Amino acid sequence: MNSILHQKVVLVLNRNWQAINTRTPAEAFCQMASDVSTALDIQGTDWMVPTKWEDWKKLPVRDEDASIGTASGRIRIPTVVVVSNFAKVPMKRPKFNARNLWERDGGRCQYTGKVLRPGEGNIDHVIPRSRGGATTWENCVLADTGVNSRKANRTPEEAGLKLQRQPIAPREMPVTALLKNPHDIEDWEPFLLS
Repeated sequence: MNSILHQKVVLVLNRNWQAINTRTPAEAFCQMASDVSTALDIQGTDWMVPTKWEDWKKLPVRDEDASIGTASGRIRIPTVVVVSNFAKVPMKRPKFNARNLWERDGGRCQYTGKVLRPGEGNIDHVIPRSRGGATTWENCVLADTGVNSRKANRTPEEAGLKLQRQPIAPREMPVTALLKNPHDIEDWEPFLLS
């Protein structure tokens, strides 16, 4: 059972109100109870009130609020918390996956330069895995499926191909740029980059 207590549905802001992470409600409640963070009582974009744990427990649960039952009654699950003593925005490199590789390579085959439509490209290992090539940013490129099939388990040179540019890992960027709103939580929108 995947209860709401274990889903990452709470956005974490630093003390400058910049998005830095996501947490489960259980983690957010622990941070609030230990005075590490303060929840935002949000009622639209015009009403965002920082609320400490003792006051949070007394807030009424509205129809649109997710909540949990406790021995002393229902408690609203916060959608956004602010960490009191942290001002930085951590840096992070995008996770290696097909979607991010597509984005890094601009949707272009790295051997022909052709702009690919979804389904026309796949991941090519420049040094094939059968020869010890790793699945890393520096060894993988987006390739037209036909080109990748012809290349097979050869190096580009052996297959008569030339890379348009050497594959490199994307730069680290502020984690705020990488955070997404997978649950379409309206309260997160003012804090995430579009």
